Amino acid sequence: MLQRVLIAIALAAEPRLLVADEPTSALDVTVQAGVLDLLMELQERTGIGILMITHDLGVARLVSDRIHVMRGGRFVESGPVEQIVDHPRERYTRDLLAAVPTLGPWDETPAAAVTEEAL
Repeated sequence: MLQRVLIAIALAAEPRLLVADEPTSALDVTVQAGVLDLLMELQERTGIGILMITHDLGVARLVSDRIHVMRGGRFVESGPVEQIVDHPRERYTRDLLAAVPTLGPWDETPAAAVTEEAL
């Protein structure tokens, strides 16, 4: 709720650029999705530019056109999302992407272990 209020306050001056510094940190997944949906809806409706600062590459790749990877306060890699995610040039970027949690292949889920006897 606080994030939504802060976004509304920031938009009152009708800026051309909204700087969102960790807008979804410390939020549960449901609230996080709501904040991201709100930001994307505002961007589509108003054309406002959004500079999102986040440590969550999973979020960044879902809502960004471009990603700039920083290390030690310096840019180490920049480019379109597809380029950074699919073909990172820097080892640091590859390591960051490898750290993003995944659910794993569907055949490894507990549901795949259900046998006919259990049915």
